[in-house]
Amino acid sequence: MGASASYLPRETVRHLSRRSDLWGAWLTLHVWGVVFAAWAVAIVWTNPVTIILAILLVGSRQHGMAILMHDAAHGVLFRTRALNDFAGKWLLGAPYGGDMSAYRRYHLKHHRFTQSADDPDLPLSAKFPVSKASLRRKLFRDLTGQTFFRLRLASLKASHEPGMEAFEKTSVWPYLITNGILFAGLALIGHWWVYPVLWLLPLATWFMAVLRNRNIAEHALTTTDGNVLTQARTTKANWLARIFLAPYWVNYHVEHHAYMYVPCWQLPRLHRAMTAHHGSMDIQPSYREVLQLVVTS
Repeated sequence: MGASASYLPRETVRHLSRRSDLWGAWLTLHVWGVVFAAWAVAIVWTNPVTIILAILLVGSRQHGMAILMHDAAHGVLFRTRALNDFAGKWLLGAPYGGDMSAYRRYHLKHHRFTQSADDPDLPLSAKFPVSKASLRRKLFRDLTGQTFFRLRLASLKASHEPGMEAFEKTSVWPYLITNGILFAGLALIGHWWVYPVLWLLPLATWFMAVLRNRNIAEHALTTTDGNVLTQARTTKANWLARIFLAPYWVNYHVEHHAYMYVPCWQLPRLHRAMTAHHGSMDIQPSYREVLQLVVTS
């Protein structure tokens, strides 16, 4: 935590940094439970409304898997290291195409060099502000799968596009194995179509749009002066945003950068403690407000 430990009393930080196997298990079960529930509803009542709702819910939970893998990469999802590493790699990262080992190296570099020239995430935020038309084009490419396929093609060519490091892999086998299990399981119950329609399609569309929204909210137009309280942004999220855009408290990003070893389920408490001591944090009232902030016209 370095210098950031001075923001709050050490005892408070120590208490909030406690890890829990029960919480790790519950969050892992929850993220998959939502996916399975969305699939079940779409299978039992197959119609355009349930299909679209399932795509949105599954895409948001694929994002949720990325968030929980992120906690595992910091070593804080589970208290037991073996559980943390197994769940982070096989149950959370591999199914959506993440690689926890590669992600950990990249992400810790982001924490070390946040909003500096050496920050691997800087290309994702440095382009802002942009015009409304430009932002609409970016979101359109996300929602139509163009961004997904461009990034996958770039990975096959070993290209170094902005944002590619987050999807680097030490091996493709965990992804192939976990997705093979998903497809085989759905095929065995007679609903193979769920895999392409309600797993791959959400991954190629809504997941990418939500991921862009998150990247914008976290660091676009934040400071580059090394101030932890303003080089990241916290965005308030209502219940609808928490379901479809910002699950598992990912909206508390200033707090995460200040104390990166606090588990995600403790971030609301950390937020309350920090706001009681510091009024200068970059906090926006909603994701809509953030998008309005980063466009010029």
